[in-house]
Amino acid sequence: MKKFSLNKEVLRLSVPSIFANITLPLVGMIDMVLAGKIGTTTCIGAVAIATMLFDMLYWNMSFLRLGTSGLVAQAFGRKDQRAAMMAFLRGISTSTLIAMLIWAIQYVFVDCVLYFTNTSPEVERLARSYYFIRIWAAPATLGLYVFKGFFIGMQNATASMIVDLVVNIGNIVLSLVCVAVYLMGFDGIAMGTLLAQYLGLIVAIAIMLIKYRKMFSCLGGKSFKELAKEVLDRSEIIKFCSLNSNLFIRSLGMLCIYCGFTGLSANYGDTMLAVNAIILKILMLYSFFLDGFAYAGEALTGRFIGAGDSLNLKGTVKIVFRWCWGICIVSAIIYFLWMENLVAFFTDNRSVIATAMHYKAWLIILPVTSCVAFTWDGIYIGATASKPMRNSVILSVIGFFIFYYCMKGTMGVSAIWGAYLLHVIIRGIYLTAVRRKYIVLPQD
Repeated sequence: MKKFSLNKEVLRLSVPSIFANITLPLVGMIDMVLAGKIGTTTCIGAVAIATMLFDMLYWNMSFLRLGTSGLVAQAFGRKDQRAAMMAFLRGISTSTLIAMLIWAIQYVFVDCVLYFTNTSPEVERLARSYYFIRIWAAPATLGLYVFKGFFIGMQNATASMIVDLVVNIGNIVLSLVCVAVYLMGFDGIAMGTLLAQYLGLIVAIAIMLIKYRKMFSCLGGKSFKELAKEVLDRSEIIKFCSLNSNLFIRSLGMLCIYCGFTGLSANYGDTMLAVNAIILKILMLYSFFLDGFAYAGEALTGRFIGAGDSLNLKGTVKIVFRWCWGICIVSAIIYFLWMENLVAFFTDNRSVIATAMHYKAWLIILPVTSCVAFTWDGIYIGATASKPMRNSVILSVIGFFIFYYCMKGTMGVSAIWGAYLLHVIIRGIYLTAVRRKYIVLPQD
């Protein structure tokens, strides 16, 4: 594969993901906008807290997508369909068990988290209402992680895009219908998300049965008992758990940072909670473009490692980084020019808009400083190099909280943003430093 065609391959995999990801921030925006139109900053704060609750549940489970993607991509590179299907089945089995566990602990979980979260009674009441509706989407949400990981690993960004579009556009439409047509108020936002998740799962299953029906034949026509025994093979489960345990710890660390960000923001009142929640949503806009190329790096890295193709592995890393740097620089310029307009999209509250503009510098700096960490994440996932990803996040969590508690007395709310900046810098430096040890072919 020549360099030019490799660049086309990166674009083939990244553009559908970017197209789908464009709709993802719209979901968060619509939720925020609906909350802002329904009520005051209290509703916006409630969306932020409710989102934090599900981040704590689901973000930890992102290993289901990450681990599945890396294993399937390497199996694709080896042309081993059976290994790809077994990785998928292990992922689905794991996601189903975890969803049942989440349902079992739902009351204890929400009580514990909100006990340690400093919010007003009204924000807590609304957040609980949202939580107890959306929690019933757990099997669909976690199952979709596995389906997306499988599609990306199979170099099929289009299938992943279709599922994302169905979920995200469905979320927007169904939330609007539940709120505006059925007059469900704040609860309608959660109901729209619940219905959209199951709609996406139905579409993912349909794609699997239509596009990959022939791959099921590689399972050999075994009985359910025989197949279950193979899926739960001890050596493969140990390998699966080793990879995913590191990714789980990584996700837990990322969760500590993002939930810590929201929890610490709540200490400064409902208005400041709303401000930081909106700025963080705006900041994440660029990451949805970045993720498209990270997904391409993820799929191609796994593919070329599986195929033993050192030349195209190195070429993939270089090309993905070039695209990601371009996205981050353009994003910083857009934030510099139009931040006030972006904040105003979320809320009509002049106090929130004015307060948010005091933190404009952080929004401009962060895309460029976080580029290295976000880009390496995709490449390391494709290499199934979960240990350095785990270590980088552990170090960044330590840096995040040390910085905040050391600087909050002098920097105030800005200490939260400074801590967030430090955490992405630590991750980027660490993953760059150890890249030669982990981004290699098996025989190397």
